[in-house]
Amino acid sequence: MTRFYAILITLIAITDIWAENVIRLYPDGKGEKAKVTLTPYPADSANNTGIAVIVCPGGSYSWLDMKIEGIETAQWLQSNGINAYILRYRVANVSAYILGYRVFGIGNKYPDMLLDAKAALKYVYDHSTDYNINTNTIGVMGFSAGGHLTMSSYIYNDTPYKPTFLCPIYPVVTMSDKNYTHKRSRRGALGVWRQYNKTLRDSLSIEQHIDADCPPVFLVNCKDDKIVKYQNSVLLDSALTANNINHKYIQYNTGGHGFGASDTKGTDESRMWKKEFLEWVGSIY
Repeated sequence: MTRFYAILITLIAITDIWAENVIRLYPDGKGEKAKVTLTPYPADSANNTGIAVIVCPGGSYSWLDMKIEGIETAQWLQSNGINAYILRYRVANVSAYILGYRVFGIGNKYPDMLLDAKAALKYVYDHSTDYNINTNTIGVMGFSAGGHLTMSSYIYNDTPYKPTFLCPIYPVVTMSDKNYTHKRSRRGALGVWRQYNKTLRDSLSIEQHIDADCPPVFLVNCKDDKIVKYQNSVLLDSALTANNINHKYIQYNTGGHGFGASDTKGTDESRMWKKEFLEWVGSIY
């Protein structure tokens, strides 16, 4: 019965998104493109910092944790004067992952999710005056696979609408290192067959594509993460350091994975990341 109520509460929370002013990023889109949305949580005018953050929930590129890594994160940012936007981007979907029907080339896969992130950035830039947003302070924050998408939204972005800061939280980073790759996310992003393409895996390994123009980065993970090996963040930190990128890397000992902006998940130690982030973003803007 407890599990039933937990599932029910989660479904209600996810449904709440649709009560908001949901923006369809592809108004004329068909099929899966029609489901791509951006849900704004604008800061109150009295304490609007002018900062905007596009929130990318995680889920191994196979589903989306819209509650903890989506709604709760957006509400927390909003309560601190930051304009938040939850991105519902295209993923493989649980059925595609479990049943493996993408063997036949069916289903969402890279670059679908990247195109969605770029569309979200364009929307926020184009509507910045509507929300009193400073276009010099538009960032992307993502969790787990959403952290990989966060970094991708800058690295693989050839448009003028690039994020000015990046916040990958316990992110998936490498797609090629055999010791540290989160294989479920790689399969979710690339598909059943393309996950074995070395060229493609290398091209999407974030640590191999940091350059001197990368914007400031706020990076967090925990050493006891049993889902995405903590060395993913170590690889990213090393690449950022090698390229002299302004960044802050916090490695907690405890907290695990999937705590998002929750006030109860993770540990007292890992939940400190929210305070650290607010101080960090306040220090650079």
